[in-house]
Amino acid sequence: MSKIVVVYHSGYGHTKRVAEYVAEGAGAELLAIDAEGNLPEAAWASLNAADAIIFGTPTYMGGPSWQFKKFADASSKAWFTRAWQDKVFGGFTCSASPIGDKGATMMYLQTLASQQGGLWVSLGLLPSNTKAATRADINSLGGSVGLMVQCPSDVGADEIPSGDLDTAKRYGARVAEIAGKFAG
Repeated sequence: MSKIVVVYHSGYGHTKRVAEYVAEGAGAELLAIDAEGNLPEAAWASLNAADAIIFGTPTYMGGPSWQFKKFADASSKAWFTRAWQDKVFGGFTCSASPIGDKGATMMYLQTLASQQGGLWVSLGLLPSNTKAATRADINSLGGSVGLMVQCPSDVGADEIPSGDLDTAKRYGARVAEIAGKFAG
């Protein structure tokens, strides 16, 4: 079985809840980036030992949170030594709006994984884009690069649409399945 880590920042609890669903689907360890953008030293060792890393961040002002960006900048040590070379990567983001410029954040996460020499896993699910589709459907936002979730700004994390959470669990399982294909 592959060792998978979900490393995420959550400003208001929404991204944390999504991370929990992704981790459940992947059988992954959760690593939270704190409010100052830091991880404990042991978390870096877990990332280095992982077969797959799934990034998670809210989308704020068209990009990842500054706390996630601080983590990404600190990952330059792994980049320099190629510690994450050929690992499997995935990513997810939340924003209050259905679109909310989440695509820009997803491209940031995919670029970060590519700079690390990693292999990116797409969402791999068709969108629910029929007239009868609802927010309870799988991939109702129509993502493809990775998992995109709407977290309405006027509700708590417990009110994230069920379709997004079901999609999160499926995405975690997909990353685990792909990582398993590459594991020794």
